[in-house]
Formats: sequence, C-alpha cells, structure tokens
Amino acid sequence: MNKSVLWILALLCANGILAQSEIDKVKATVNKSDIEAHIYFLADDLLKGREAGTPENKIAAAYLANTLRSYGVKPSPKSGSYYQEISLVKKSAPKSFSLELNDVVHEFKIAVNQAEQNGEFEGIYLGYGLESDYEGKDLKQRFVIVKSGGPDSKSIRDAFGLQKKKEALAKEAGALGIIELVEVSTGVWGRINHYYNSGRLEIASAEDSSEEKDQFAYIWAFDLKGRRASEFKLEPTVNINIGMDLGENEEIKTQNVIGVVEGTDPKLKNEYIIYSAHYDHVGIGRPDSKGDSIYNGARDNAVGTTTVLSMAENLAKYPTRRSALFILFTAEEKGLLGSKYYVENPVLPLEQMVYCFNSDNGGYNDTSLATIVGLDRTTARKNIVDAAASFGLRAIEDPAPEQGLFDRSDNVQFAAKGIPAPTFSMGFSSFDGDVTKYYHRPGDHADSMDYDYLLKFFRAYVMAGRSIANDPDTPFWAGGDKYESAGNELYGN
Repeated sequence: MNKSVLWILALLCANGILAQSEIDKVKATVNKSDIEAHIYFLADDLLKGREAGTPENKIAAAYLANTLRSYGVKPSPKSGSYYQEISLVKKSAPKSFSLELNDVVHEFKIAVNQAEQNGEFEGIYLGYGLESDYEGKDLKQRFVIVKSGGPDSKSIRDAFGLQKKKEALAKEAGALGIIELVEVSTGVWGRINHYYNSGRLEIASAEDSSEEKDQFAYIWAFDLKGRRASEFKLEPTVNINIGMDLGENEEIKTQNVIGVVEGTDPKLKNEYIIYSAHYDHVGIGRPDSKGDSIYNGARDNAVGTTTVLSMAENLAKYPTRRSALFILFTAEEKGLLGSKYYVENPVLPLEQMVYCFNSDNGGYNDTSLATIVGLDRTTARKNIVDAAASFGLRAIEDPAPEQGLFDRSDNVQFAAKGIPAPTFSMGFSSFDGDVTKYYHRPGDHADSMDYDYLLKFFRAYVMAGRSIANDPDTPFWAGGDKYESAGNELYGN
C-alpha cells in the first residue's frame, strides 16, 4: 500500500482516538448522581429560593465555593478568595405614585429613578431625547417626554442602556425629570413591574451614602391607553405625585463565586474561556394553588449553576489548552447586578477573556434539543453543534427571538464589552408549554425533571467547552454581529 495512504489512515485513526478520548474525559467526571446531588441541594426548600442578599443565598454561595475548592479549582487570582463581595442597596417602591399626561390617567408605570415630585408641570415632547432633540429648546423646570430607546435601538435592553445618557442630557438642560414612553409585551411589563414596584436592589454607589438626595425623576410609562409616543402634542401637561420615604437605604451584602483553572498551552493559556451562570433565584412569593410559596428555581438556575460546576470538575482533572474562569453570579434576578458588577470589576483583564459560555434556563419542552441563545452569533457554532451531537442532542438557535432572551441573561454584560457570549439552555422549540409552566413558579422543583436528558445536556455543555478551549482558532463574533465592533475594540483587531 502507498506510504502516503498509510499515513493518512494513521492520521484519521489518531483523530478518531483523540475524539473518543475527549468523550471519555467528559464521561469520566459528568454523571447523573452528581448532577442530582447539586440540583437537589440548590433547589431545596431549605434555601428558600436563593434570593440575593438573604442568608439562604449566602448558604448557596458557600456550597459553590467549597465545591470548587474540593475539585482543586483555584480561587480568584486578585483576592485569593472564591468570593467577590458586592454591596447592594435596597430601595423601596414609592408610597404613592400617580401620573397623568394630558389628563389621561396612566396606570402602568415605574419610577426608574426615584425622586419626590408632586404637582402639575409643563412637559415637552423631545422625540428620543438624544443630543439633536435638545437644540433650541427651553427645558428649565419642565418634564421631558421621550420615546423609548433610540432610532436604531428600540429594545427594552437598549432603553436601559440609554437611560444614563438621556438623564445626563436632561439634567444639563435643567429639566425636572424624564417620562419615557415604553412599548413592551404584557409578560415583559410583569417582570419590570415586579422588579421596580416591589422594591429593588441596586449596586451601591457614593450617592447612596450622601445626605443629598437626587431630585431628578425618571419614569417609564407603559401602554398609555393605546396612544403611541408620536401622538403626543409638543407640550403636554404633566400631573404627577410620587410620595417617597426618603430615609436611609438598606445596605445588603452578596457575592459572586469565582474560580480559575490554568490552561496547558504555553501561549493559549493566556486566553480564558469564561464558564458562567447565576445561582440566585426569586425567593419567596405568591403561593400557588397548593399553597407553595417557595420559588425553588431548579431549572432557573440550579441547572445552569450545576452545568458550570460540572465544567469546573472536569477541567480541574483534565485541563484544556486555554485557561478557564468560572463565575457564578448573584443578583441576576435583580437586574443582572452580579455580572454588571463583575465586568466593571474584573479579576483578570477583560481582553484576555475570549469567550463567555453562559448557562441559563427557564425550562425545556424538547429533550432532543439543546437550545443555545446566540448559537449563530459566534464562530464557535460548529464546536457546540458537534459537541451536542456527540451525546445525541441537536443544538439549535433561539426559537423565540421575540422574548429577547440574549439580552435577559448575564451573557449580555460580556457581549456589550465585546466578548462573544452565547447562553447554553435546555431544549425548547417554543417559549411556552412546559417552559412557562415552571418559569418563575413555585413548582420548579428538583424532582420534576428528566435526569436522563440532563445527563446528555450536561455532557454536551462540557464537551462544547472543551472543544472551544482546545481549538487552535480563537473564537469571535460572526461577521456583522451587533457586538462585533465592541469585540474589535476590546481585542485591538
């Protein structure tokens, strides 16, 4: 036989052995009993839904830190601790809150920025409330009425992102406040209403301890009796009453959990893959028909948390060429606060983070799938698809883009900095049925899931992570992605 043919056959055999060896490494550490043990503990009634800032949330954090320690995962290189401490402040909802625009009573509203304001004021409609909208306008002692987001950025995430900019422009012009007209679905309104009007947590700042309180009101107004923003006359009348308890804010301590495994390649070990998930949930809430008031969060997100633990155990035993940074976030359910704090206070330079492989879940309704929110948005698509297939699953892109899931989990904080960051989720072909049945419901218990399916799901995640971390090509955004320019800036491309 020709020597070149023999060489090719030998190479193919070697590649086959290598691929099998990677599968064996995954199977050696990812097993059903460990998966069940983690999820059953994290979703136990003992932890009362793991709400950020509660003693039970701290118990979960201690469990995660000590689990990483038991695997031989190293703590944060910055502090020498597995904890990244975060100070939050708890702000109560207004005691009273009414709003009328042009004598139309507005029932659905939130005070994004709380300030005590009472009376009738002049308003002025300013389009999106960006720089060009302010030219030649007198805004002193008036309320600015604006549309949500910007001309090319109209999602709820974009509205959050532009809030500080709009606030700064209005303050500089001498306005009393902003009323932003927001159009969202009923489901999104429900989540926003729960976050703001039941009291909320924010990352502590110097202003929170200052005796001077900001008197600039920023209000989001939803569904103005079917009237769209463009239908408002130029100078509407604003009647507003925001009754606040302006006492001291309550300070709350919480923590991200962080660990590191160094890579094996002399060069590639300077690049890191982030494996992330949030471990908090929503705590105790309205009882269901059975009287259960503990929102256990088995799917959301004990599953995602356990996915990262599985990755950590595997890489501690079988390191990859690139290094690994494991981050388990607190306060995701409070507005992505743990990941927001992290990207502003990283333990390692962000430009060394070449990929963020997040895991977050609402539920699943198709056990033949792994649904990856952002699958088609990075060059690691094939790594993930092939890894899922090796354990009998089909990897698909987000089938419910209308839900805005990419922008609703911790991955988006990294994406905004330029780091490619999809979210690996249990299989769903539509965001309904068994997904919404358990999503943020008291019935999201550990004993209500299919662990044979979860074993394949967890192994697929670990296999995908290993594939990306060993690939000689550094992953990046797919061409033309929204965050490609941020990535080019971060990495100096």
